[in-house]
Amino acid sequence: MAAFVLGNGVSRGPIDIDLLKTRGDVYACNAVYRTHRVTALVATDRGIANEIQASGYPAQNRFYTRRPDPATGALRVPQAYFGYSSGPIALAIACADGHDRIYLLGFDLGPNEQGRFNNVFAGSEHYKAQGSSPTFTGNWIKQIVKIAGDHPAAQLIRVHGSVTAAVKEFDPVRNLSRLDFADFVARINSQKDL
Repeated sequence: MAAFVLGNGVSRGPIDIDLLKTRGDVYACNAVYRTHRVTALVATDRGIANEIQASGYPAQNRFYTRRPDPATGALRVPQAYFGYSSGPIALAIACADGHDRIYLLGFDLGPNEQGRFNNVFAGSEHYKAQGSSPTFTGNWIKQIVKIAGDHPAAQLIRVHGSVTAAVKEFDPVRNLSRLDFADFVARINSQKDL
């Protein structure tokens, strides 16, 4: 079965998360919990992690953070990836769960169409305002390359939307390929084997 790891870049905005859940396990980060229950959720920034723990979400769902409150049911992020960012940790957990085909959606790793902060939750609590400067992504790129190397049997497919940045560091990674957004949507909608 396929797995889907959701970054929060705007390219994943048109994706129906409920449809993805019918096709495989869904791993996500941060404010996704506000609208969806997923296979595993990760939040490393303290503000959003505390919001999630206070909401009661971890009592009924798998949730990972760096400083979990055991009383809430929250789990500690895997030690090997303790210092990593939320999206890469979600990817590492999907790999550790044994998925051999993992689609990365919303891992845009660059600015939005206006050259600004690229996040579907921009402007909401614990997020930068819309129109803010883009976030540095070099650490995420290094972390994804390391995770791909740690899990060579997993085929990672990065779905490219209109604002998904080309990342030259991904080119030599043998188990990381790209798929255009329209091709991904066609596969999902046609019920083809993912």
